[in-house]
Amino acid sequence: MSALSFLLSLIAALSLATSDALTKRFFSDRPAYEMGLIRLAYTLPWLIGASFFISPARTDAVFWACVLAGLPLEVLAFLCYMKALKVSPLSLSVPFLAFTPGFILVTGWFLLGETVRMGGLAGILMIIAGSYCLNISSFKLGALQPVLAVFREPGSRLMLLVSFIYAFTATLGKLAVLHSSPSYFGIVYYLILTALMLAGLAFTGKRPDRILRTRNPGMALVLGGMVAVTIFSHMLAISLTQAAYMIALKRTSLLFGVLYGAWWFREEKIGERMTGATLMVTGALLIGLTG
Repeated sequence: MSALSFLLSLIAALSLATSDALTKRFFSDRPAYEMGLIRLAYTLPWLIGASFFISPARTDAVFWACVLAGLPLEVLAFLCYMKALKVSPLSLSVPFLAFTPGFILVTGWFLLGETVRMGGLAGILMIIAGSYCLNISSFKLGALQPVLAVFREPGSRLMLLVSFIYAFTATLGKLAVLHSSPSYFGIVYYLILTALMLAGLAFTGKRPDRILRTRNPGMALVLGGMVAVTIFSHMLAISLTQAAYMIALKRTSLLFGVLYGAWWFREEKIGERMTGATLMVTGALLIGLTG
């Protein structure tokens, strides 16, 4: 991994964690669908502004096949992501994104022909150990209680599903970037995703203007800016290195998320959750570097 891709991955991690914290802090009083629409819609000005500085890329059938295959999965993952942020503490939901590099070992091999080494197994075991430690205080009630606690927490369950879906969308995204350009794909993909989410309002009977009207328009634009930074840094980083490497480093966002949970939301048991998240991030990095 080059120094540039390393830096871009860390920027993507920090901006993603900041986006999640802002979404939960200022917009979690809305239903999950509306949370997602605000997050996407207020990213549009940043993406449209950036488009004036980006040359259109030459695309082909592979690019559009990846976009069309990835978007339905992206919508499902996005809605689950918003619901998880709404219903559960950050420190118990976002750490489960660490499972994505483990899942991506398989999808990267299948779709991109990326090689897998034995270090991946050790990384997966560390991620599992970390998820156990997230609820280690319940061990006194029984050895299986930390495991059962994962499935009792709705945000943990939802983020585990999101992690699995992202293994496919990240790999499809990497392939689409290789058949276009990082910035062009980022803009096109998220413009279509936003359009699909807005079109979905037709089934709810709600008007977009009423949903997007918010008491915190300035903070919504800051949120959109953070999402835009995440998009561009992610796409540029993943174009420079293997998908598993980049996603693994981006998962340092879990640590930032737990810190936001402690600082901004005064969440409980931060010590054990930080320990668990650290193990999970270490496992993700191990997969990225050696898996």
